[in-house]
Amino acid sequence: MQLRELVERAGHGDHDAFTAVVRASSGRLYAIAYRILRDADLANDALQETLVKVWDDLPALRDPDRFDGWAARITCRCCYRLAKRERRFALPTPCQPEPDATAFVTEVADQDEMERGFRHLSPEHRAVLVLHYYLGLTLGEIADTLDISPGTVGSRLHYAVRSLRAALESEARTAQAWEGPA
Repeated sequence: MQLRELVERAGHGDHDAFTAVVRASSGRLYAIAYRILRDADLANDALQETLVKVWDDLPALRDPDRFDGWAARITCRCCYRLAKRERRFALPTPCQPEPDATAFVTEVADQDEMERGFRHLSPEHRAVLVLHYYLGLTLGEIADTLDISPGTVGSRLHYAVRSLRAALESEARTAQAWEGPA
C-alpha cells in the first residue's frame, strides 16, 4: 500500500494505517530531530511530540501527497520548542571503530569538529542546514516545509554556513594556539 493511501486512511482514524505511516516515516523524522537538537533523548522527545501532533492534525491535512513536508515542518517546530526549553546540547554519540584506524581517527576528529561548530548555531539555522544538506531539499522545498519565505530560507542558510565556518575557524585557531608555534 502506498504512503498516500495510508495517510488518507490514518486521517480517517485507522490506527493500523497510522502505525504503518509511523513505521515508514519515523526514521526520517528522528534523523531530522537529532540533527537539529544534537541530543538523542531530545530527538526522541521531539519525535514523540511530532507523532502526537501528526495524529491530532492528520484529519486536517488536505493533500496527503504533502505528508512528508508537513510532518518535517511539525518536527522542526517541536525541535525549536524543545531547544528553547532545554537550552542544552549533548556530546556526540560514540562511534564504533572501523578496521582502518587512521581513517577512523580522522573521521571522528572531523565529526567532533563539526559537532562543536553545530553547537554554535541556533535551532533555526541547524534546521535549514539539515533540510538542505542532509535531506537535499531545495530552498523552495525548505520554505514550504518550514512555512517561511524562500528569501528567509536563503538568508538563514547563508548565515548558518557563515556562522558554522567562523566557528570551525575559531576552533582551529584555538587548537593551534594550544599547540604553540611550529
